[in-house]
Amino acid sequence: MRQTARTLLAALPLFLLTACATTRDPVRNVGDAATLGMQEQRERSLADTDHWTLQGKLSVSDGKDSNSGSLTWRQDGERYEFTVRGPITGRTFRLTGGPDGADLEGLDGGTRHGADAESLMASTVGWQIPLGELKRWALGLRADTGPAEMTFGADRLPSRLIQDGWTVDYKTWDATRQPAMPARVFAEKAPYKVRLAIEDWSFAK
Repeated sequence: MRQTARTLLAALPLFLLTACATTRDPVRNVGDAATLGMQEQRERSLADTDHWTLQGKLSVSDGKDSNSGSLTWRQDGERYEFTVRGPITGRTFRLTGGPDGADLEGLDGGTRHGADAESLMASTVGWQIPLGELKRWALGLRADTGPAEMTFGADRLPSRLIQDGWTVDYKTWDATRQPAMPARVFAEKAPYKVRLAIEDWSFAK
Protein backbone atom coordinates (compact mmCIF):
# COMPACT_ATOMS: atom_id res chain seq x y z
CA MET A 1 0.00 0.00 0.00
CA ARG A 2 2.88 2.38 0.69
CA GLN A 3 4.23 1.75 -2.79
CA THR A 4 0.82 2.55 -4.28
CA ALA A 5 0.63 5.82 -2.41
CA ARG A 6 4.15 6.80 -3.40
CA THR A 7 3.44 5.96 -7.03
CA LEU A 8 0.41 8.28 -6.99
CA LEU A 9 2.38 11.06 -5.34
CA ALA A 10 5.28 10.65 -7.77
CA ALA A 11 2.98 11.90 -10.53
CA LEU A 12 2.89 15.37 -8.96
CA PRO A 13 5.10 17.98 -10.67
CA LEU A 14 8.26 19.28 -9.05
CA PHE A 15 7.51 22.95 -9.67
CA LEU A 16 8.08 24.01 -6.08
CA LEU A 17 11.70 22.85 -6.09
CA THR A 18 12.53 25.62 -8.54
CA ALA A 19 9.71 28.07 -7.83
CA CYS A 20 11.01 28.73 -4.32
CA ALA A 21 14.27 30.29 -5.55
CA THR A 22 15.04 33.56 -3.79
CA THR A 23 17.50 36.41 -3.88
CA ARG A 24 17.49 37.09 -0.14
CA ASP A 25 20.86 38.21 1.17
CA PRO A 26 22.69 34.99 2.12
CA VAL A 27 24.90 36.76 4.68
CA ARG A 28 24.54 35.09 8.07
CA ASN A 29 25.74 36.23 11.47
CA VAL A 30 25.14 35.24 15.08
CA GLY A 31 23.47 38.58 15.74
CA ASP A 32 24.41 41.66 17.71
CA ALA A 33 22.53 42.83 20.79
CA ALA A 34 19.89 44.65 18.76
CA THR A 35 19.28 41.66 16.48
CA LEU A 36 19.03 39.25 19.39
CA GLY A 37 16.69 41.63 21.16
CA MET A 38 14.41 41.74 18.10
CA GLN A 39 14.33 37.95 17.95
CA GLU A 40 13.56 37.67 21.65
CA GLN A 41 10.69 40.10 21.15
CA ARG A 42 9.40 38.02 18.20
CA GLU A 43 9.59 34.84 20.26
CA ARG A 44 7.74 36.41 23.18
CA SER A 45 4.97 37.74 20.94
CA LEU A 46 4.54 34.34 19.23
CA ALA A 47 5.29 32.04 22.17
CA ASP A 48 1.64 31.15 22.78
CA THR A 49 0.59 31.23 19.13
CA ASP A 50 -0.87 27.79 18.49
CA HIS A 51 -4.15 28.58 16.71
CA TRP A 52 -3.42 29.48 13.11
CA THR A 53 -3.91 28.54 9.46
CA LEU A 54 -1.15 28.44 6.87
CA GLN A 55 -1.90 28.40 3.13
CA GLY A 56 0.74 27.68 0.54
CA LYS A 57 2.65 24.94 -1.23
CA LEU A 58 4.63 21.99 0.06
CA SER A 59 7.46 20.01 -1.52
CA VAL A 60 9.08 16.92 0.01
CA SER A 61 12.01 14.82 -1.15
CA ASP A 62 13.80 11.73 0.14
CA GLY A 63 16.83 12.31 -2.09
CA LYS A 64 15.39 10.18 -4.88
CA ASP A 65 11.70 11.01 -5.28
CA SER A 66 10.17 14.47 -4.93
CA ASN A 67 6.50 15.39 -4.60
CA SER A 68 4.61 18.65 -4.24
CA GLY A 69 1.15 20.10 -3.87
CA SER A 70 -0.92 22.88 -2.38
CA LEU A 71 -1.07 22.92 1.40
CA THR A 72 -3.59 24.02 4.01
CA TRP A 73 -2.32 23.56 7.56
CA ARG A 74 -4.65 24.35 10.44
CA GLN A 75 -3.18 24.27 13.93
CA ASP A 76 -5.61 24.29 16.87
CA GLY A 77 -3.53 23.92 20.01
CA GLU A 78 -2.23 20.36 20.05
CA ARG A 79 -4.60 19.31 17.28
CA TYR A 80 -3.88 19.79 13.59
CA GLU A 81 -5.27 19.33 10.10
CA PHE A 82 -2.65 19.04 7.36
CA THR A 83 -4.18 18.84 3.86
CA VAL A 84 -2.16 18.42 0.64
CA ARG A 85 -3.79 18.52 -2.80
CA GLY A 86 -2.01 17.43 -5.98
CA PRO A 87 -1.98 20.23 -8.59
CA ILE A 88 -2.80 17.95 -11.54
CA THR A 89 -4.58 14.91 -10.14
CA GLY A 90 -6.54 16.89 -7.57
CA ARG A 91 -6.04 13.98 -5.20
CA THR A 92 -6.21 15.11 -1.58
CA PHE A 93 -4.36 13.69 1.39
CA ARG A 94 -5.63 14.86 4.78
CA LEU A 95 -3.68 14.29 7.97
CA THR A 96 -5.46 15.02 11.26
CA GLY A 97 -4.72 14.27 14.86
CA GLY A 98 -3.25 15.30 18.17
CA PRO A 99 -1.88 13.69 21.35
CA ASP A 100 -4.12 10.64 20.85
CA GLY A 101 -2.65 9.73 17.45
CA ALA A 102 -2.99 10.61 13.78
CA ASP A 103 -5.25 9.67 10.86
CA LEU A 104 -4.36 9.90 7.17
CA GLU A 105 -7.19 10.03 4.63
CA GLY A 106 -7.01 9.83 0.85
CA LEU A 107 -5.13 6.56 0.42
CA ASP A 108 -6.44 3.60 -1.52
CA GLY A 109 -7.97 1.19 0.96
CA GLY A 110 -9.23 3.84 3.35
CA THR A 111 -8.01 5.85 6.31
CA ARG A 112 -4.83 4.83 8.11
CA HIS A 113 -4.21 5.42 11.82
CA GLY A 114 -0.87 5.80 13.57
CA ALA A 115 0.57 6.72 16.93
CA ASP A 116 1.89 10.03 15.58
CA ALA A 117 1.96 12.05 12.38
CA GLU A 118 5.64 11.55 11.61
CA SER A 119 5.64 7.74 11.71
CA LEU A 120 2.28 7.52 9.93
CA MET A 121 3.41 9.62 6.98
CA ALA A 122 6.73 7.80 6.77
CA SER A 123 5.12 4.35 6.71
CA THR A 124 2.33 5.18 4.25
CA VAL A 125 3.65 7.71 1.73
CA GLY A 126 7.35 7.80 2.56
CA TRP A 127 7.33 11.44 3.64
CA GLN A 128 9.77 12.44 6.38
CA ILE A 129 8.30 15.61 7.90
CA PRO A 130 9.13 16.59 11.50
CA LEU A 131 5.66 18.01 12.05
CA GLY A 132 6.08 18.62 15.78
CA GLU A 133 9.13 20.84 15.24
CA LEU A 134 7.95 22.29 11.94
CA LYS A 135 4.92 23.91 13.56
CA ARG A 136 7.37 26.14 15.49
CA TRP A 137 9.99 26.46 12.76
CA ALA A 138 7.29 27.66 10.35
CA LEU A 139 6.68 30.57 12.72
CA GLY A 140 10.40 31.39 12.82
CA LEU A 141 10.75 29.99 16.34
CA ARG A 142 12.98 27.40 17.93
CA ALA A 143 11.21 24.18 18.92
CA ASP A 144 11.30 23.13 22.57
CA THR A 145 12.91 19.77 21.69
CA GLY A 146 16.50 20.65 22.47
CA PRO A 147 19.42 23.01 21.79
CA ALA A 148 19.26 25.16 18.68
CA GLU A 149 21.71 27.33 16.77
CA MET A 150 20.34 30.40 14.99
CA THR A 151 21.96 32.88 12.63
CA PHE A 152 20.53 36.05 11.07
CA GLY A 153 20.50 37.86 7.75
CA ALA A 154 21.25 41.49 6.98
CA ASP A 155 17.58 42.27 7.68
CA ARG A 156 18.06 41.04 11.28
CA LEU A 157 15.55 38.26 10.78
CA PRO A 158 16.46 34.57 11.23
CA SER A 159 18.36 33.21 8.26
CA ARG A 160 19.21 29.70 9.45
CA LEU A 161 18.17 27.49 12.35
CA ILE A 162 19.91 24.20 13.17
CA GLN A 163 18.05 21.89 15.54
CA ASP A 164 17.47 18.13 16.00
CA GLY A 165 19.77 17.35 13.07
CA TRP A 166 17.73 19.53 10.69
CA THR A 167 18.97 22.69 8.98
CA VAL A 168 16.16 25.19 8.45
CA ASP A 169 16.81 28.04 6.01
CA TYR A 170 14.51 31.06 5.96
CA LYS A 171 14.67 32.17 2.36
CA THR A 172 12.18 35.04 2.48
CA TRP A 173 10.11 36.85 5.09
CA ASP A 174 6.88 38.82 4.96
CA ALA A 175 8.04 41.96 6.72
CA THR A 176 4.69 43.69 6.15
CA ARG A 177 3.34 41.71 9.11
CA GLN A 178 3.98 42.56 12.73
CA PRO A 179 5.81 40.58 13.77
CA ALA A 180 7.40 39.55 10.46
CA MET A 181 6.47 36.02 9.36
CA PRO A 182 8.38 33.47 7.24
CA ALA A 183 7.33 33.17 3.59
CA ARG A 184 9.79 30.54 2.32
CA VAL A 185 11.09 27.86 4.69
CA PHE A 186 13.47 25.08 3.56
CA ALA A 187 14.26 22.29 6.04
CA GLU A 188 16.84 19.60 5.30
CA LYS A 189 18.21 16.56 7.08
CA ALA A 190 20.07 14.61 4.43
CA PRO A 191 18.73 13.00 2.37
CA TYR A 192 15.32 14.47 3.33
CA LYS A 193 14.06 17.90 2.31
CA VAL A 194 10.87 19.77 3.20
CA ARG A 195 10.07 23.07 1.50
CA LEU A 196 7.26 25.44 2.37
CA ALA A 197 6.14 28.33 0.18
CA ILE A 198 3.76 30.22 2.45
CA GLU A 199 1.19 32.38 0.68
CA ASP A 200 -0.97 33.42 3.63
CA TRP A 201 -1.13 33.30 7.41
CA SER A 202 -4.27 33.73 9.50
CA PHE A 203 -4.42 33.69 13.27
CA ALA A 204 -7.34 32.96 15.57
CA LYS A 205 -8.09 35.73 18.03
